[in-house]
Amino acid sequence: MFTLVIGGAASGKSEYAEARALSLPGKRVYLATMRPSDGECLARIEKHRLRRADRDFETVEQYIDLDSAPIPAGANILLECVGNLLANEVYEPNGGGSDAVLHGINTLLSWCRHLTVVTNEVCSGGADYDESTLFYLRELARVNRALAAQADSVVEVVCGLPHFWKGAP
Repeated sequence: MFTLVIGGAASGKSEYAEARALSLPGKRVYLATMRPSDGECLARIEKHRLRRADRDFETVEQYIDLDSAPIPAGANILLECVGNLLANEVYEPNGGGSDAVLHGINTLLSWCRHLTVVTNEVCSGGADYDESTLFYLRELARVNRALAAQADSVVEVVCGLPHFWKGAP
């Protein structure tokens, strides 16, 4: 099974995805993709760590190259989030671009029992961006479309409320 959870900033998508993953039986792996590069990133990472501190997740930090992530076969994986992973794959010297993101997610699907992927809603926040940002937004939109087509369930979270675009709750 593959569930794609999409939403804007502070929409409640992470909380929803964590609750969904916790409802599944078996081993749970939280696959964290945000590189701790500055104070803001460190604060967001700490917020997420504190929220799941007493929950039954094994955390694996993997910033690029999902194919090499040390994930036990048959685990339920929560990948948080595609936006960070794509930025890493696009802008880091050893990154493989958007195709590496899609390939890596397909690899995870072949290993796991259930995959829950969190991603950001894009292109509704404005249009006055530089070319590099527009490239990133277009690539994230392309990746999101590909993932939505492949997912068994697509859930958009707005104000903490899930809306199912594909599949059933």
